Amino acid sequence: MDQSGWKSERITSQDGKIIIITGANSGLGLEASSILSAKGAKVIMAVRNLAKGNDAVSKTLHKNKNADVELMQLDLSDFNSIHRFSEEFHAKYSKLNVLINNAGIMYPKAREITKQGFETHLGTNHLGHFLLTGLVLDLLKNTPHSRVVTQSSALHKYGGDIHLDDLNLEKNYDKAKAYAQSKLANLLFTYELDRRFKKHKLNCISVAAHPGYTATSLQRSQGLLVALANQFIAQKIEMGTLPVLRASTEDGLAGAEYFGPTKWFEIRGYPEQVNSSDKSYDTELAKKLWDVSETLVGFKYNF
Repeated sequence: MDQSGWKSERITSQDGKIIIITGANSGLGLEASSILSAKGAKVIMAVRNLAKGNDAVSKTLHKNKNADVELMQLDLSDFNSIHRFSEEFHAKYSKLNVLINNAGIMYPKAREITKQGFETHLGTNHLGHFLLTGLVLDLLKNTPHSRVVTQSSALHKYGGDIHLDDLNLEKNYDKAKAYAQSKLANLLFTYELDRRFKKHKLNCISVAAHPGYTATSLQRSQGLLVALANQFIAQKIEMGTLPVLRASTEDGLAGAEYFGPTKWFEIRGYPEQVNSSDKSYDTELAKKLWDVSETLVGFKYNF
């Protein structure tokens, strides 16, 4: 699968596909919305802030006046909002080709919690997407060749661990540790979901991606040094979006692939299949996290 120099021009027609993209109001989600809608997909731009979402829709339509995009409200830090989104989506659509779990929280200035009281990285990046995927699973199951694409980060390798005895990091909070935990959780979820798809012989796959070091609004609270790094080291949004686009559209994937750049310790470059940390492939840890996650979100998957 060596396709060095993979670009969005390689994406084949997405006509007839319905794609949900979380966090579609800016950065990677907005760029993915623009490109996938230009390829013919019906893109549901799922956003927390409707005002910013409307601006994002305007930007997308400015690039392509024929883009088929729809704005829907979704706050991944609030389980009630996720349930409402699912109900609204089910009322309108009977299929779902691709779910792109893209939205994320990174390094707030102080420890924050979600509406249901979870540490915000865990609650938004992992639990929110875990619940969302479960709620739309029936539509994925009923759509041939559907896929779930989850955005992780190369930072899961640096201090990433699952603290089952203190998932909310109430005893020893550190924002870098919290973010790394959530991104490792994304990968454990991706691989376990794909295993369960295969176990139940479903025509669905679960894959993951990471954007390398890409300048996005995620880093807005990290100070002057990061701002300078964003300007001189980070990839532009157009490059950083390529891994998730490849994961979302490439034909012939078996499931459980992980795409990211390969240059400079996976900081930059075109997307290729890469390896995640050894811990991310720990099947026992994945099962434990899955069971805990179902308990925490109050929802059991129905395969």
